[in-house]
Amino acid sequence: MEILLTYDVHTLTRHGQRRLRRMAALCEGYGTRVQKSVFEIVCTDAQLVTLLHQAQTIADPGEDSIRVYHVPAGTFAKAAMIGTANAAPHRDPLIF
Repeated sequence: MEILLTYDVHTLTRHGQRRLRRMAALCEGYGTRVQKSVFEIVCTDAQLVTLLHQAQTIADPGEDSIRVYHVPAGTFAKAAMIGTANAAPHRDPLIF
């Protein structure tokens, strides 16, 4: 499945700045950053459940916002890009 995950973390405190770094690291482990707090993620249902559980343990529900949009398969490949945006390599082989 393809999902678009966005987050807004309250960063006026040291704890908020730490949550922001932890949320970014979590999302980088699942998908491709396409803007500062926007990730395109290709995952299975099980991976999504794990990702959302981990995100809930990081976020402060009183101050932060996480939005997950399920998009039809193939949406990322059809995205129009303007400016410095580059196509994300969602399905390219991983090289270690």
